[in-house]
This record gives sequence, structure tokens and C-alpha cells, in this order.
Amino acid sequence: MTKDFKKIMLPANRQALCNQVRRIAVDAGNLTLNYFDESGYEGAEIKADNSPLTLADTKAQEFIDKALRAIDENVLIVGEENAKPDVHNEDIFWLVDPVDGTKEFISGSGQYTVNIALIENNKPVLGVVYAPVSGMLYASCGEGTAIKWSEDTDKEKPIRVREPSNKGLIIVSSKSHGKGDTLEQFLENYKIQKREQRGSSLKMCLIAEGKADMYPRFGRTCEWDTAAAHAVLNDAGGCITDFDGNNLTYGTGKCKDFLNPEFCARSNDVPLPEKV
Repeated sequence: MTKDFKKIMLPANRQALCNQVRRIAVDAGNLTLNYFDESGYEGAEIKADNSPLTLADTKAQEFIDKALRAIDENVLIVGEENAKPDVHNEDIFWLVDPVDGTKEFISGSGQYTVNIALIENNKPVLGVVYAPVSGMLYASCGEGTAIKWSEDTDKEKPIRVREPSNKGLIIVSSKSHGKGDTLEQFLENYKIQKREQRGSSLKMCLIAEGKADMYPRFGRTCEWDTAAAHAVLNDAGGCITDFDGNNLTYGTGKCKDFLNPEFCARSNDVPLPEKV
């Protein structure tokens, strides 16, 4: 059924909707903890694209899908672990990664997240990123609304990107995909103060909360990997672009199978080099 025959009934108040999605992400994250073990997860399956799949992925996806449909069953859901609907004719849809950083989950490091994003006109307009092991949540639903919440204190605080330091940039990279000649050559364009490694969407959230400046990513990622953190970073004063400076878009069909181009997440005050 095309959008012409569907009536979208999402709450008009985006903050109220964001609060609903936050609760869904936390509940889904707590569900994944039933399968998490610091000594490691055994029995992961290997999918057709050679990425791993655990029971935490499938159970959390099922839970999130059901909860989002309860808000509005007419909004399509694109999730890493469910069937991929055609969203070319959709003005609005969900993008979900129930366990972003499955390799980190399997290793027992705990640096994985639950990602839920609302896409409108190919842009992420609402995003929630929850790290179940640390109990940290990042969320936003519009410019200036980006927050970080701690389960331990049940308090949230507004977050914003930092101004680049004269001492140099703090660079974050993937724990699983953090090295390579292309990355090293790219970083030669910058003065580097420190380099850190993080798993999952936590890299982009570190930039959003002003604890890092840039995350260049060379290699394969999918739209559900970035959308939620992209919304948070946008609303905290940052951006995610390809290396030509074009903002990442979602559901446009430019890349097959919801694949992202290579990208650079950063503060708006950190420019790309003239030639990458």
C-alpha cells in the first residue's frame, strides 16, 4: 500500500514521541542483557553478508517492531534483522538496529547499542541510541534537543559538540574496523591530539557530547548503523557527510541494500580537507 492510502498517526509532539521511543530502546536493551555475557557469547550465526547474528539481535528486533507498530502501524520499519520494505515512496519511516556492534556484544566488551531513528524526507529527525551495559542513552528530536541520560542517576543533561582545541583533534575509530592505510592517509591532513577506539554508534555520540571531534569511516556500513546517532549529532551541532561534503541521506536508493557511502562524522567546526 502506498503512502496515498495510509494515514500516518504519529504524535504531533515530537518530544512526546521521542520519550516513547526512549522507553522502547531501554526495554529492548534490557532484553539484550538476558543474552549478554562478559566472558563472550557462543552460538552466533553467520548471515549471508558474513555478519554475525545472535538471539539478542532477533529478540530485540521483534520487540522493537511490535512496540513501534503499536504507536502507528502504518509507518514502515526498516530493521537490520527484518524484511526490508521498499521505502522509495515513503515520506516517513523507522530505521532500527536492535544490536549495533554485534561483534562487541559477542566479545563481551559491552560497547554495543540499540539504535532507533525516525526518517522524514530522507533525513533523520529523531534518534535514540541506548547502551544497555553502561546504561547511557542519547536522544534528540530537533535542533538543540540532544541529551544524554544515565540510568544510574535517572538524570539527563543537554549535550553539544565542542570547539576544536588548539592542541589538535580527538579522533574516534571503530574497535573492529579502526585501522587501514586510507584512514592513516586521511588523518595526515589534521593535527591530532589523541586517538580513541569505541564500538557501535558510541563513536558519533562521543562527538555529540563534546568528548571527540571526528570519526572518519572508510568501509562498509548500513543506514541503520548511523541514522539514530546521526540525528543526535545533527541536533548537537555536528554532521555526517560523505567525503565530498554531502549530507548522508536515508532511503534514497542511491546505494543498494541500504548501504551508506564512506563518511566522516564530525563537529560542524571541523572541515574536510580540500582533497580526500
